[in-house]
Amino acid sequence: MKYVLFICTPAGGEELSPEEIAEDPRFTAYIDEVRSRDVVKGGARLRPHTDATTVRVQGGEVLLSDGPFVESKEYVAGIDIIEVADLDEAIALASRYPAALADGSVEVRPVWE
Repeated sequence: MKYVLFICTPAGGEELSPEEIAEDPRFTAYIDEVRSRDVVKGGARLRPHTDATTVRVQGGEVLLSDGPFVESKEYVAGIDIIEVADLDEAIALASRYPAALADGSVEVRPVWE
């Protein structure tokens, strides 16, 4: 079954660069594990939430605003698409994600197939 892991980071927290992530043993251990198990089927690290543009359509008019859709304590910093046996396995994998271990969270959501 496929799931999307929404990797959430505390707003105002430290934003690691791709280079810093590549050198962080917490991330390298996790990445090595998921690659060896071949469960990640896609994903992306997202630019900071301050780079977001929100699009709304009201009365046929397209309205744009800079920044994320809502003000929140966390924002989505990246996504992974995984394929595992069931929700329990997806939760077990998400619980080892470095963001979940460092004041962030990982939302696990099944994909319609």
